[in-house]
Amino acid sequence: MAEQRARRTRPTAKPSKSRSRSVSGPQAAAERACQSLGELLAHPAEGVSAICRAEEGWRVSVDVLEVPRIPDTTSLLATYEVDIDGAGELLQYRRVRRYRRGSADE
Repeated sequence: MAEQRARRTRPTAKPSKSRSRSVSGPQAAAERACQSLGELLAHPAEGVSAICRAEEGWRVSVDVLEVPRIPDTTSLLATYEVDIDGAGELLQYRRVRRYRRGSADE
């Protein structure tokens, strides 16, 4: 009886959050890329500027606030390319651009 009780009270292993959800489309891919990158860099994602299918999943361009400043138009942002697989796992990322918020594209 005690053995049965012990079995019932043991916590079961739960799958990790990222493995339990597969990426079903571009919106889910963008959310996973922002979440994964934010956890690694400890900087908030400002938004997604591009997304496309890649060989192994998705490539997402995420804009990140790296250095907040006052006034806000002088804050430094960066664009990162984030590759995630079909299951939403981060494969790689790299910074491709750094710019001031108030600057125009060249």
